[in-house]
Amino acid sequence: MPLSKLTGERGDEDPTIIGLTPDSRMVKPGFLFAAIKGDLFDGEAFIPQAIEAGAVAILSANPVDVEVPVIVDDNPRLRLARMAAIFHAGAPATIVGITGTNGKTSVANFTQQLWAALGLQAGALGTLGAFAPGYDYSLRHTTPDPVEIHQVLSTMAALGTTHLAMEVSSHGLAQYRADAVPFSHGAFCNLTQDHLDFHKDFNDYFKAKLRLFTALLPDDGVAVVNRDGAEAERLIELLQAQGRKIFTVGKSSENDIVLENVMSTSSGIEMAVTVDGYGFEMVLPLFGDFQAENALVAAGLVIASGYDAEQVLPLLATLRGAPGRMELVGKRAFSEGSASLYVDFAHTPDALQRALASIRPHASGKIHLVFGAGGDRDKSKRSLMGAAAFSGADHIIITDDNPRFEKPAEIRAEIAKNCPGAEVIADRRAAIMAGVKALAPGDVLLIAGKGHESGQSVGAETLPFNDRVVAVECLAQLGEG
Repeated sequence: MPLSKLTGERGDEDPTIIGLTPDSRMVKPGFLFAAIKGDLFDGEAFIPQAIEAGAVAILSANPVDVEVPVIVDDNPRLRLARMAAIFHAGAPATIVGITGTNGKTSVANFTQQLWAALGLQAGALGTLGAFAPGYDYSLRHTTPDPVEIHQVLSTMAALGTTHLAMEVSSHGLAQYRADAVPFSHGAFCNLTQDHLDFHKDFNDYFKAKLRLFTALLPDDGVAVVNRDGAEAERLIELLQAQGRKIFTVGKSSENDIVLENVMSTSSGIEMAVTVDGYGFEMVLPLFGDFQAENALVAAGLVIASGYDAEQVLPLLATLRGAPGRMELVGKRAFSEGSASLYVDFAHTPDALQRALASIRPHASGKIHLVFGAGGDRDKSKRSLMGAAAFSGADHIIITDDNPRFEKPAEIRAEIAKNCPGAEVIADRRAAIMAGVKALAPGDVLLIAGKGHESGQSVGAETLPFNDRVVAVECLAQLGEG
């Protein structure tokens, strides 16, 4: 593609661009290199390396004296997103963006399932990767860089995907990664403490999430909001002031979908809702009361995309839980009954507190918890997670999560400050085995923090590790499962 088609301007030179990348290590002959300043490195320092590798054009925030054309833009991240949308043209006709601290993955997954049940070619993009009929692609980030986003969207569209549910992280919003995505609608789950290692404060975190609705949605796009989610009223007030279309779900009678009753049972979630005076009752084969909120947000998105509530709500009974989201992975059998093992991605104080509260109805005995906290991330939430664990679990084992480049013992110690009496077992496999061994009839073990993840980040290495697999292996070693 000629450079002029990407820039909309014709310069003295108009080289053919065969690829775009913000990573100098990925540059090949014929590429445009976007020299973007990151948290650790400034891309401009790698321009010579990119040119040596064959870059024929540079995107930069500052003029650079090199022998190839330089596109200067004071917001190169946003410019790269727009270029990527031109280079990788094509996208599903309907794309909904989902943001919030907790619940994004489940909402995206549920929305995709509901569309598929309606006979649509539907996909999802986010923490679990990108998938659609005939397509399965692994991602490194919940919201990848814009080049990867538009490559995925273009491929999905070419394969016939018409509807896509896309998770949009605060990092992705703050760094303009999704700004050129043609969203039709958006959803807000909740906002609680997380990522304060990246955002300067909680208000900055909120403003990043707000961008989905104020900067990325079209004027006629609908914002679907979980009114029971933290910070929802603040968001609604701001959107109403802008005249935005809002569709709310939750327990209040003023919502578009009113959650009249929700109760956890051995078979899932019994739920009653009302829409425009019509009542619907259903049993969702999911665990955790909070999943009712996620399911209703997904239903709201599907309704906003052009379907009637009468078509959508009965389909909630067919939903399957997303991998690693309050997932029942096995049972330990005893002569007097059994104990259950769940794996959940809960890695924030609010998510952990809600997961423990939601699992309580499934435990006639004790709740056992194995969890840790990630390294090189928001340190202030660790003691809060310890407090959430102490208030919700009967037996706690603190272990390593993804320590990355921090000292694991220091992370465990920060958690333990608000967890008096907790066991500390550094090795995560040993901690899970200890949790399984401690079970008695009627007990529940929750293994929290990593969910679907298949690796554990220790230093520069990512070691193979999957909580679900390890839990099943531990059961097998005890002759159970």
